[in-house]
Amino acid sequence: MLPELSFFYAAVPAVLLVGLAKGGMGDALSLIGVPFLALVVSPVEAAAILLPILVFMDIISLIIWRQHGDWTTLKIMLPGALFGIALGWATSALIRGNALRIVIGTVTVLFCLRYFWNNFGPGAGKVVPPRGQRPILASAWGTLSGYGSFVAHAGGAPFQIYALPLKLPPREFTGTSVRFFAILNAVKLIPYFALGQLDTKNLVTSMTLLPFAPLATIAGAWCVRRMKPEIFYPFMYAMAMIAAFLIMREGLGF
Repeated sequence: MLPELSFFYAAVPAVLLVGLAKGGMGDALSLIGVPFLALVVSPVEAAAILLPILVFMDIISLIIWRQHGDWTTLKIMLPGALFGIALGWATSALIRGNALRIVIGTVTVLFCLRYFWNNFGPGAGKVVPPRGQRPILASAWGTLSGYGSFVAHAGGAPFQIYALPLKLPPREFTGTSVRFFAILNAVKLIPYFALGQLDTKNLVTSMTLLPFAPLATIAGAWCVRRMKPEIFYPFMYAMAMIAAFLIMREGLGF
């Protein structure tokens, strides 16, 4: 049985915003979109409905960005991220997601404020070189990304904290992010099924929303392809900060 029409008034904008984010426009759009869906269903059900759509969007994004990505970043971040998902699954009944949201949001806000202060505050203009790869740091942020993604749907911020200072070309950054979260979302299907969050009713609802996914994902990728680095990086840091405030607000229950 399909949901009532009022459900789609909230669900379609949610899918469009998440699709723009999946195309490369930043995690904040996704975090703005998810509450739209949570207006008409429970947060747990919203996550279950969106996950198959996210996987479908991941497939589209992988096709669009198939020629772009930094394999070194993926290789050193993914093991920690997969461990984080496993840890989140094992402790899902014990950990309060709101506390994790507050911690991740706070750290991300400070990280973004430092960027804007260094680049636009007094004495700005000093060129900060790209940071080199740091495997231990990558493993730590990768673990927090996988754990945050599973427990609190807040995996984007830890990934950005590690990857943004690398100053990869915009297309390479986006391709890396797309591959990273495509793998995480595919892996998350297993524990979500095991926890009973993906039932027939939610899957049918997901299928009704799938046609909106390609349009938004392609539109997001179209925008990113036309951004120069001097526009892309301030934009991404701004989106990361907005996402962090949204994560904190959700953690605080506002």
